[in-house]
Amino acid sequence: MFFSRKLKKFKNLKHAFFSRKNGFSKGIYKSLNCGNGSSDIKDHISKNIKYVSQKIGCTKNSLITLNQVHSNKVIFLKTKNDIKNKLSGDAIVTQIKNIGIGILAADCAPILLYEPEKRIIGCIHSGWKGVFNGVIRNTIKKFKELNPNTNELIAAIGPCIGKNSYNVKSNFYNKFISRTKKNKKFFYKINKNNFNFDLRGFVNHEISNFGIKNIENIKMDTFSESEFFYSYRRSCINKDKDYGRCISVILMT
Repeated sequence: MFFSRKLKKFKNLKHAFFSRKNGFSKGIYKSLNCGNGSSDIKDHISKNIKYVSQKIGCTKNSLITLNQVHSNKVIFLKTKNDIKNKLSGDAIVTQIKNIGIGILAADCAPILLYEPEKRIIGCIHSGWKGVFNGVIRNTIKKFKELNPNTNELIAAIGPCIGKNSYNVKSNFYNKFISRTKKNKKFFYKINKNNFNFDLRGFVNHEISNFGIKNIENIKMDTFSESEFFYSYRRSCINKDKDYGRCISVILMT
């Protein structure tokens, strides 16, 4: 488990960026695989989610995650009647207490957010596609709808694939450059057809673009630190049939 120093200061918050350790799964999923979309044994996933909910301080049924689809869709849980598990989207925002909201990731950047004035929590699944299409923009927009005057929003960005591990092709590079040449700063040229992409840098830039200054990064590379994290890209290179997902959760009491 890894924590944000900024979020830990608030006694009414519980949060964690969970590693892959201390779970029940076996084989390529060892050990805290929380991805229901994987082909792992369902009983193992269920036990893993129960472990996470106990650590974060809620019931298993009160730990809410999404059917993540690399979209820009934000789920707003306004009342307890809105609470449903596995809605399709890639971010959650709520002011409801005592429910855990979580993001699953295996290289993408999980972001946990807190606005202390109006007591709003959020989480974002930040893969390149979702960020490119506006999932961070839409999430921050929802926070500002709930509190237009906030300058206190905190964004904690968890472990994700590092720039030295994220090799992409020229067509990927061209997609970003065609939007704005300023995106060049997120790429490091290897040769004519290959680049390294700085996902963390791109995520930070998008958050900063919307006036958020209170940003913290847990700078760990999910691809290279296999002891702690699952990695979609690493599983592809290893020719594994599937891969696990780590979970990141925030809860407000």
